[in-house]
Amino acid sequence: MQGILYEESSAWLFIFVTIGIGGLAAWQTGRAVASVWKPRWQLLFYCLLLGAAVRFTHFALFEGTLLSLHYYIVDTLIVTAIAFLGWRAARAGQMARQYEWLFTASGPIGWARKN
Repeated sequence: MQGILYEESSAWLFIFVTIGIGGLAAWQTGRAVASVWKPRWQLLFYCLLLGAAVRFTHFALFEGTLLSLHYYIVDTLIVTAIAFLGWRAARAGQMARQYEWLFTASGPIGWARKN
Protein backbone atom coordinates (compact mmCIF):
# COMPACT_ATOMS: atom_id res chain seq x y z
CA MET A 1 0.00 0.00 0.00
CA GLN A 2 3.02 2.24 0.27
CA GLY A 3 2.89 4.70 -2.58
CA ILE A 4 -0.88 4.49 -2.89
CA LEU A 5 -2.11 5.56 0.56
CA TYR A 6 1.05 6.86 2.19
CA GLU A 7 4.57 7.86 1.28
CA GLU A 8 6.34 7.21 4.59
CA SER A 9 8.42 4.11 5.16
CA SER A 10 6.02 2.81 7.81
CA ALA A 11 2.27 2.40 7.72
CA TRP A 12 2.19 3.26 11.43
CA LEU A 13 3.04 6.87 10.67
CA PHE A 14 0.13 7.06 8.26
CA ILE A 15 -2.20 5.43 10.79
CA PHE A 16 -1.00 7.72 13.60
CA VAL A 17 -1.20 11.02 11.72
CA THR A 18 -4.02 10.57 9.19
CA ILE A 19 -6.33 8.20 11.00
CA GLY A 20 -5.35 8.94 14.60
CA ILE A 21 -4.80 12.66 14.81
CA GLY A 22 -6.66 13.71 11.65
CA GLY A 23 -9.47 11.23 12.27
CA LEU A 24 -10.03 12.44 15.80
CA ALA A 25 -10.14 16.05 14.62
CA ALA A 26 -12.50 15.05 11.79
CA TRP A 27 -14.82 13.19 14.18
CA GLN A 28 -15.02 16.23 16.43
CA THR A 29 -15.56 18.49 13.42
CA GLY A 30 -18.49 16.35 12.30
CA ARG A 31 -19.99 16.40 15.78
CA ALA A 32 -19.54 20.17 16.02
CA VAL A 33 -21.30 20.80 12.71
CA ALA A 34 -24.14 18.47 13.70
CA SER A 35 -24.49 20.02 17.15
CA VAL A 36 -25.54 23.35 15.63
CA TRP A 37 -27.91 21.59 13.20
CA LYS A 38 -25.94 22.49 10.07
CA PRO A 39 -26.32 20.35 6.92
CA ARG A 40 -23.59 17.85 6.10
CA TRP A 41 -22.50 19.60 2.91
CA GLN A 42 -20.96 22.29 5.12
CA LEU A 43 -18.49 19.68 6.34
CA LEU A 44 -16.77 19.67 2.95
CA PHE A 45 -15.14 23.07 3.47
CA TYR A 46 -13.86 22.10 6.91
CA CYS A 47 -12.57 18.76 5.63
CA LEU A 48 -10.62 20.46 2.84
CA LEU A 49 -8.89 22.57 5.48
CA LEU A 50 -8.38 19.57 7.71
CA GLY A 51 -6.85 17.60 4.84
CA ALA A 52 -4.33 20.42 4.36
CA ALA A 53 -3.53 20.36 8.08
CA VAL A 54 -2.95 16.61 7.99
CA ARG A 55 -0.72 16.99 4.93
CA PHE A 56 1.24 19.73 6.74
CA THR A 57 1.66 17.46 9.76
CA HIS A 58 3.13 14.74 7.53
CA PHE A 59 5.47 17.35 6.06
CA ALA A 60 6.52 19.02 9.30
CA LEU A 61 7.01 15.96 11.49
CA PHE A 62 7.92 13.13 9.13
CA GLU A 63 9.47 14.86 6.09
CA GLY A 64 6.56 14.06 3.79
CA THR A 65 5.79 15.95 0.61
CA LEU A 66 3.80 19.10 1.35
CA LEU A 67 2.46 19.90 -2.11
CA SER A 68 1.41 16.46 -3.28
CA LEU A 69 -2.06 16.45 -4.82
CA HIS A 70 -2.29 12.64 -4.65
CA TYR A 71 -1.61 12.38 -0.91
CA TYR A 72 -3.69 15.48 -0.17
CA ILE A 73 -6.68 13.81 -1.84
CA VAL A 74 -6.08 10.56 0.06
CA ASP A 75 -5.82 12.35 3.41
CA THR A 76 -8.84 14.53 2.66
CA LEU A 77 -11.00 11.58 1.63
CA ILE A 78 -10.16 9.71 4.81
CA VAL A 79 -10.85 12.64 7.13
CA THR A 80 -14.04 13.45 5.19
CA ALA A 81 -15.36 9.91 5.68
CA ILE A 82 -14.61 10.06 9.40
CA ALA A 83 -16.18 13.53 9.69
CA PHE A 84 -19.38 12.31 8.02
CA LEU A 85 -19.51 9.39 10.46
CA GLY A 86 -19.12 11.82 13.36
CA TRP A 87 -21.82 14.04 11.92
CA ARG A 88 -24.16 11.08 11.47
CA ALA A 89 -23.54 9.73 14.98
CA ALA A 90 -24.26 13.13 16.53
CA ARG A 91 -27.35 13.65 14.38
CA ALA A 92 -28.69 10.19 15.31
CA GLY A 93 -28.33 11.06 18.98
CA GLN A 94 -30.02 14.40 18.45
CA MET A 95 -32.97 12.91 16.59
CA ALA A 96 -33.54 10.15 19.17
CA ARG A 97 -33.12 12.53 22.13
CA GLN A 98 -34.94 15.65 20.95
CA TYR A 99 -37.73 13.96 19.01
CA GLU A 100 -38.20 10.91 21.21
CA TRP A 101 -41.97 10.79 20.56
CA LEU A 102 -41.29 10.45 16.82
CA PHE A 103 -37.95 8.63 16.46
CA THR A 104 -35.98 5.93 18.23
CA ALA A 105 -32.28 5.14 18.05
CA SER A 106 -31.43 2.49 15.49
CA GLY A 107 -27.78 1.67 16.02
CA PRO A 108 -24.92 4.09 16.63
CA ILE A 109 -25.45 6.11 13.43
CA GLY A 110 -29.12 5.70 12.67
CA TRP A 111 -32.63 6.44 13.82
CA ALA A 112 -36.01 5.01 12.88
CA ARG A 113 -39.56 6.32 12.99
CA LYS A 114 -41.66 4.96 15.84
CA ASN A 115 -44.84 3.10 14.98
